[in-house]
Amino acid sequence: MKFFKPTLVAMALVAVVGCNEQKPVEEKALVLDTDVQKQAYSLGASIGMYMERNLQEQEKMGVKLEQDIILKGFTDSLAGKSQIEKEEVQAILMGLDQQMKAKQQELATKNAEEAKAKGIAFLEENAKKEGVQVTESGIQYVVMTEAEGDKPVATDTVKVHYKGTFLNGETFDSSYDRGEPAVFPLNRVIKGWTEGLQLMSVGSKYKFTIPSDLAYGPNGNPPRIPGNSVLEFEVELLEIQKPAAPAEVGDAHSGHNH
Repeated sequence: MKFFKPTLVAMALVAVVGCNEQKPVEEKALVLDTDVQKQAYSLGASIGMYMERNLQEQEKMGVKLEQDIILKGFTDSLAGKSQIEKEEVQAILMGLDQQMKAKQQELATKNAEEAKAKGIAFLEENAKKEGVQVTESGIQYVVMTEAEGDKPVATDTVKVHYKGTFLNGETFDSSYDRGEPAVFPLNRVIKGWTEGLQLMSVGSKYKFTIPSDLAYGPNGNPPRIPGNSVLEFEVELLEIQKPAAPAEVGDAHSGHNH
């Protein structure tokens, strides 16, 4: 946690100091006439939004910080009467940051375990469906459109259109949405793609269901792909681009088209 954040957060709390004062204060309508006033308010609003997001995230992790104590820390510090020294404040906030990271990791591990169990159950049921074929490694696929073209090998570069979805049907990646096909070396992607696309002929379209260990595994691909995610892809193989043959030393035609 960077040190400037608590300082800015403290500044943001100026707007609500009045609500904790002992004497009742009649709140005046705020008028923002000048650019300087608007700048000041916008700074406070921006910091307030930052604080709100952080407090919400912390509460999700089971850490609820009391806003009146946050406010007290601000007013005491502003008056030069902080009950905790600056060095200790930094150490405490570093400890809070570590606590939050530990809770996030704990939640990610729990979610990954649940995803693994759901994935195994889904694969077992999906394998029973009509038209679903299963490779030795565990990739499940359905031929949506068959073709008689060439098939790629792992060292080829392929051009494809594809859509990737989670088991709940949510799309997490799509070349269709981007409006252009994807081009990539087949041996530089997840194992399920490297193996699965070698089953396809140019012009065909398959739907793959890829076990997590042939996708992104227990760690996932943060922040988009959670750990142990079984992924589904609809893939159209549009083109195979063979690697260029390396020129031989002393080849008189090197650098020229053959």
